[in-house]
Amino acid sequence: MARVKTGVRAVGAVLVVVLGVTAGLTGCSSTGGKRAEDARKAAAGGRAAVDTPRWTFGMVTHSGDGDTFWDIVQSGAKQAAVKDNIKFLYAHDDEAQQQAQLVDSYIDKKVDGIIVTLAKPDAMKGALARAEKAGIPVITVNSGSAESKKFGALTHIGQDETIAGEAVGEELNKRGKKKALCILHEQGNVGHEQRCAGAKKTFDGTLQNLYVTGTNMPDVQSSIEAKLQSDKSVDAVVTLGAPFADTAVKAADSAGSKAEVDTFDLNEKVAAGLKSGSLGFAVDQQPYLQGYEAVDLLWLYKYNADVLGGGKPVLTGPQIVTKDQADELEEYAKRGTR
Repeated sequence: MARVKTGVRAVGAVLVVVLGVTAGLTGCSSTGGKRAEDARKAAAGGRAAVDTPRWTFGMVTHSGDGDTFWDIVQSGAKQAAVKDNIKFLYAHDDEAQQQAQLVDSYIDKKVDGIIVTLAKPDAMKGALARAEKAGIPVITVNSGSAESKKFGALTHIGQDETIAGEAVGEELNKRGKKKALCILHEQGNVGHEQRCAGAKKTFDGTLQNLYVTGTNMPDVQSSIEAKLQSDKSVDAVVTLGAPFADTAVKAADSAGSKAEVDTFDLNEKVAAGLKSGSLGFAVDQQPYLQGYEAVDLLWLYKYNADVLGGGKPVLTGPQIVTKDQADELEEYAKRGTR
């Protein structure tokens, strides 16, 4: 009975917001528009749109320090948390064992839901089993779509890495490329391997993998530069993360290479690079959506036992973006949502 009453209050609160917005959209007076704008500002200012209990959700990712991709994921998660009256916790570590320990720490805190990445799934299997035993619902994001369901997660939110890679190969064909480098910046990341394998599958030319130490940008630049200097036939370089795209451009310039630099993921620098022409295209998996939908779907599960996907991943990409979309994307990237 308590759950039903909570649901009624939540629905009532949502209806108030929806009706307020509707009035702003349909009203013919300036008052209606002002009310809608006031409602939008209230939400942006940190007011919840629901009256459900203040649950706590924890997110643990495989991000290293300074990776702007995860800033965007967090931006989406935090905004959904405000809307859903959620206390949001975030932790990260690029070492899989440390990541598993962070999940364990959230289990010990008895959080109400966990969001986690599975870049190195074998190391995370035990932690997810412990969360399931503790009765804590889990949603996986970004990495590990193949393992998500069998590890007990409700659903997976992200792009299919193989499909994303195949889209890259097809785009390289459209651009007439013949020889490409795929830059892998994190050893053992299964998603990265799948991206390069997917690109190799559909690319009509030759694609070679180049492994670099992603935590050391000077090493990344020198490794790419050396390869481009030794092989002038390379006409495309594909990086697997937005922070590495600018470094690859610098490497190509230093090597005197005319190879086009393309990348997975988007940030403000990538949007500017697409606009200026220093980058050819980007594969956007919409990280803001990954964070936002993960929190929102956990809330829906807690509130109404809803699960999206039907046992399949909820896809947020891939979306190929080029110079044609650069102006709009740059605006969104500056505010931290693309």
